[in-house]
Amino acid sequence: MIDWDRVVNGPVMAQFGEPAQFQPAAGAPFGIHGTFHEAYKSVDLVGGTGITTEMPALGVRLAEFAVPPRQRDRVVITATNLHAGGTYVVKEVQLNGVGAAILLLNYAEP
Repeated sequence: MIDWDRVVNGPVMAQFGEPAQFQPAAGAPFGIHGTFHEAYKSVDLVGGTGITTEMPALGVRLAEFAVPPRQRDRVVITATNLHAGGTYVVKEVQLNGVGAAILLLNYAEP
């Protein structure tokens, strides 16, 4: 069996991850690493019309969490030359099945 966290998730996050501060709804904040990006999401409007929109997202390793991330948790992302950073609220957690997740985020404040 492949140890995805040791062989894939850990090395990828070590190379491409950025430090962030995770603030669970219950409990003390702690540091994590993640890959921040704008994710595309399809939205169906009334009448069957669909559009595609961008939503900020953070890729994370679940091994960095004592308790899995949940809706309403917050994450503070430091600004870089690629993005403005800011504070975000977790809107949705999408597990990938191999020890990682994408956190879909809503912008909360700068």
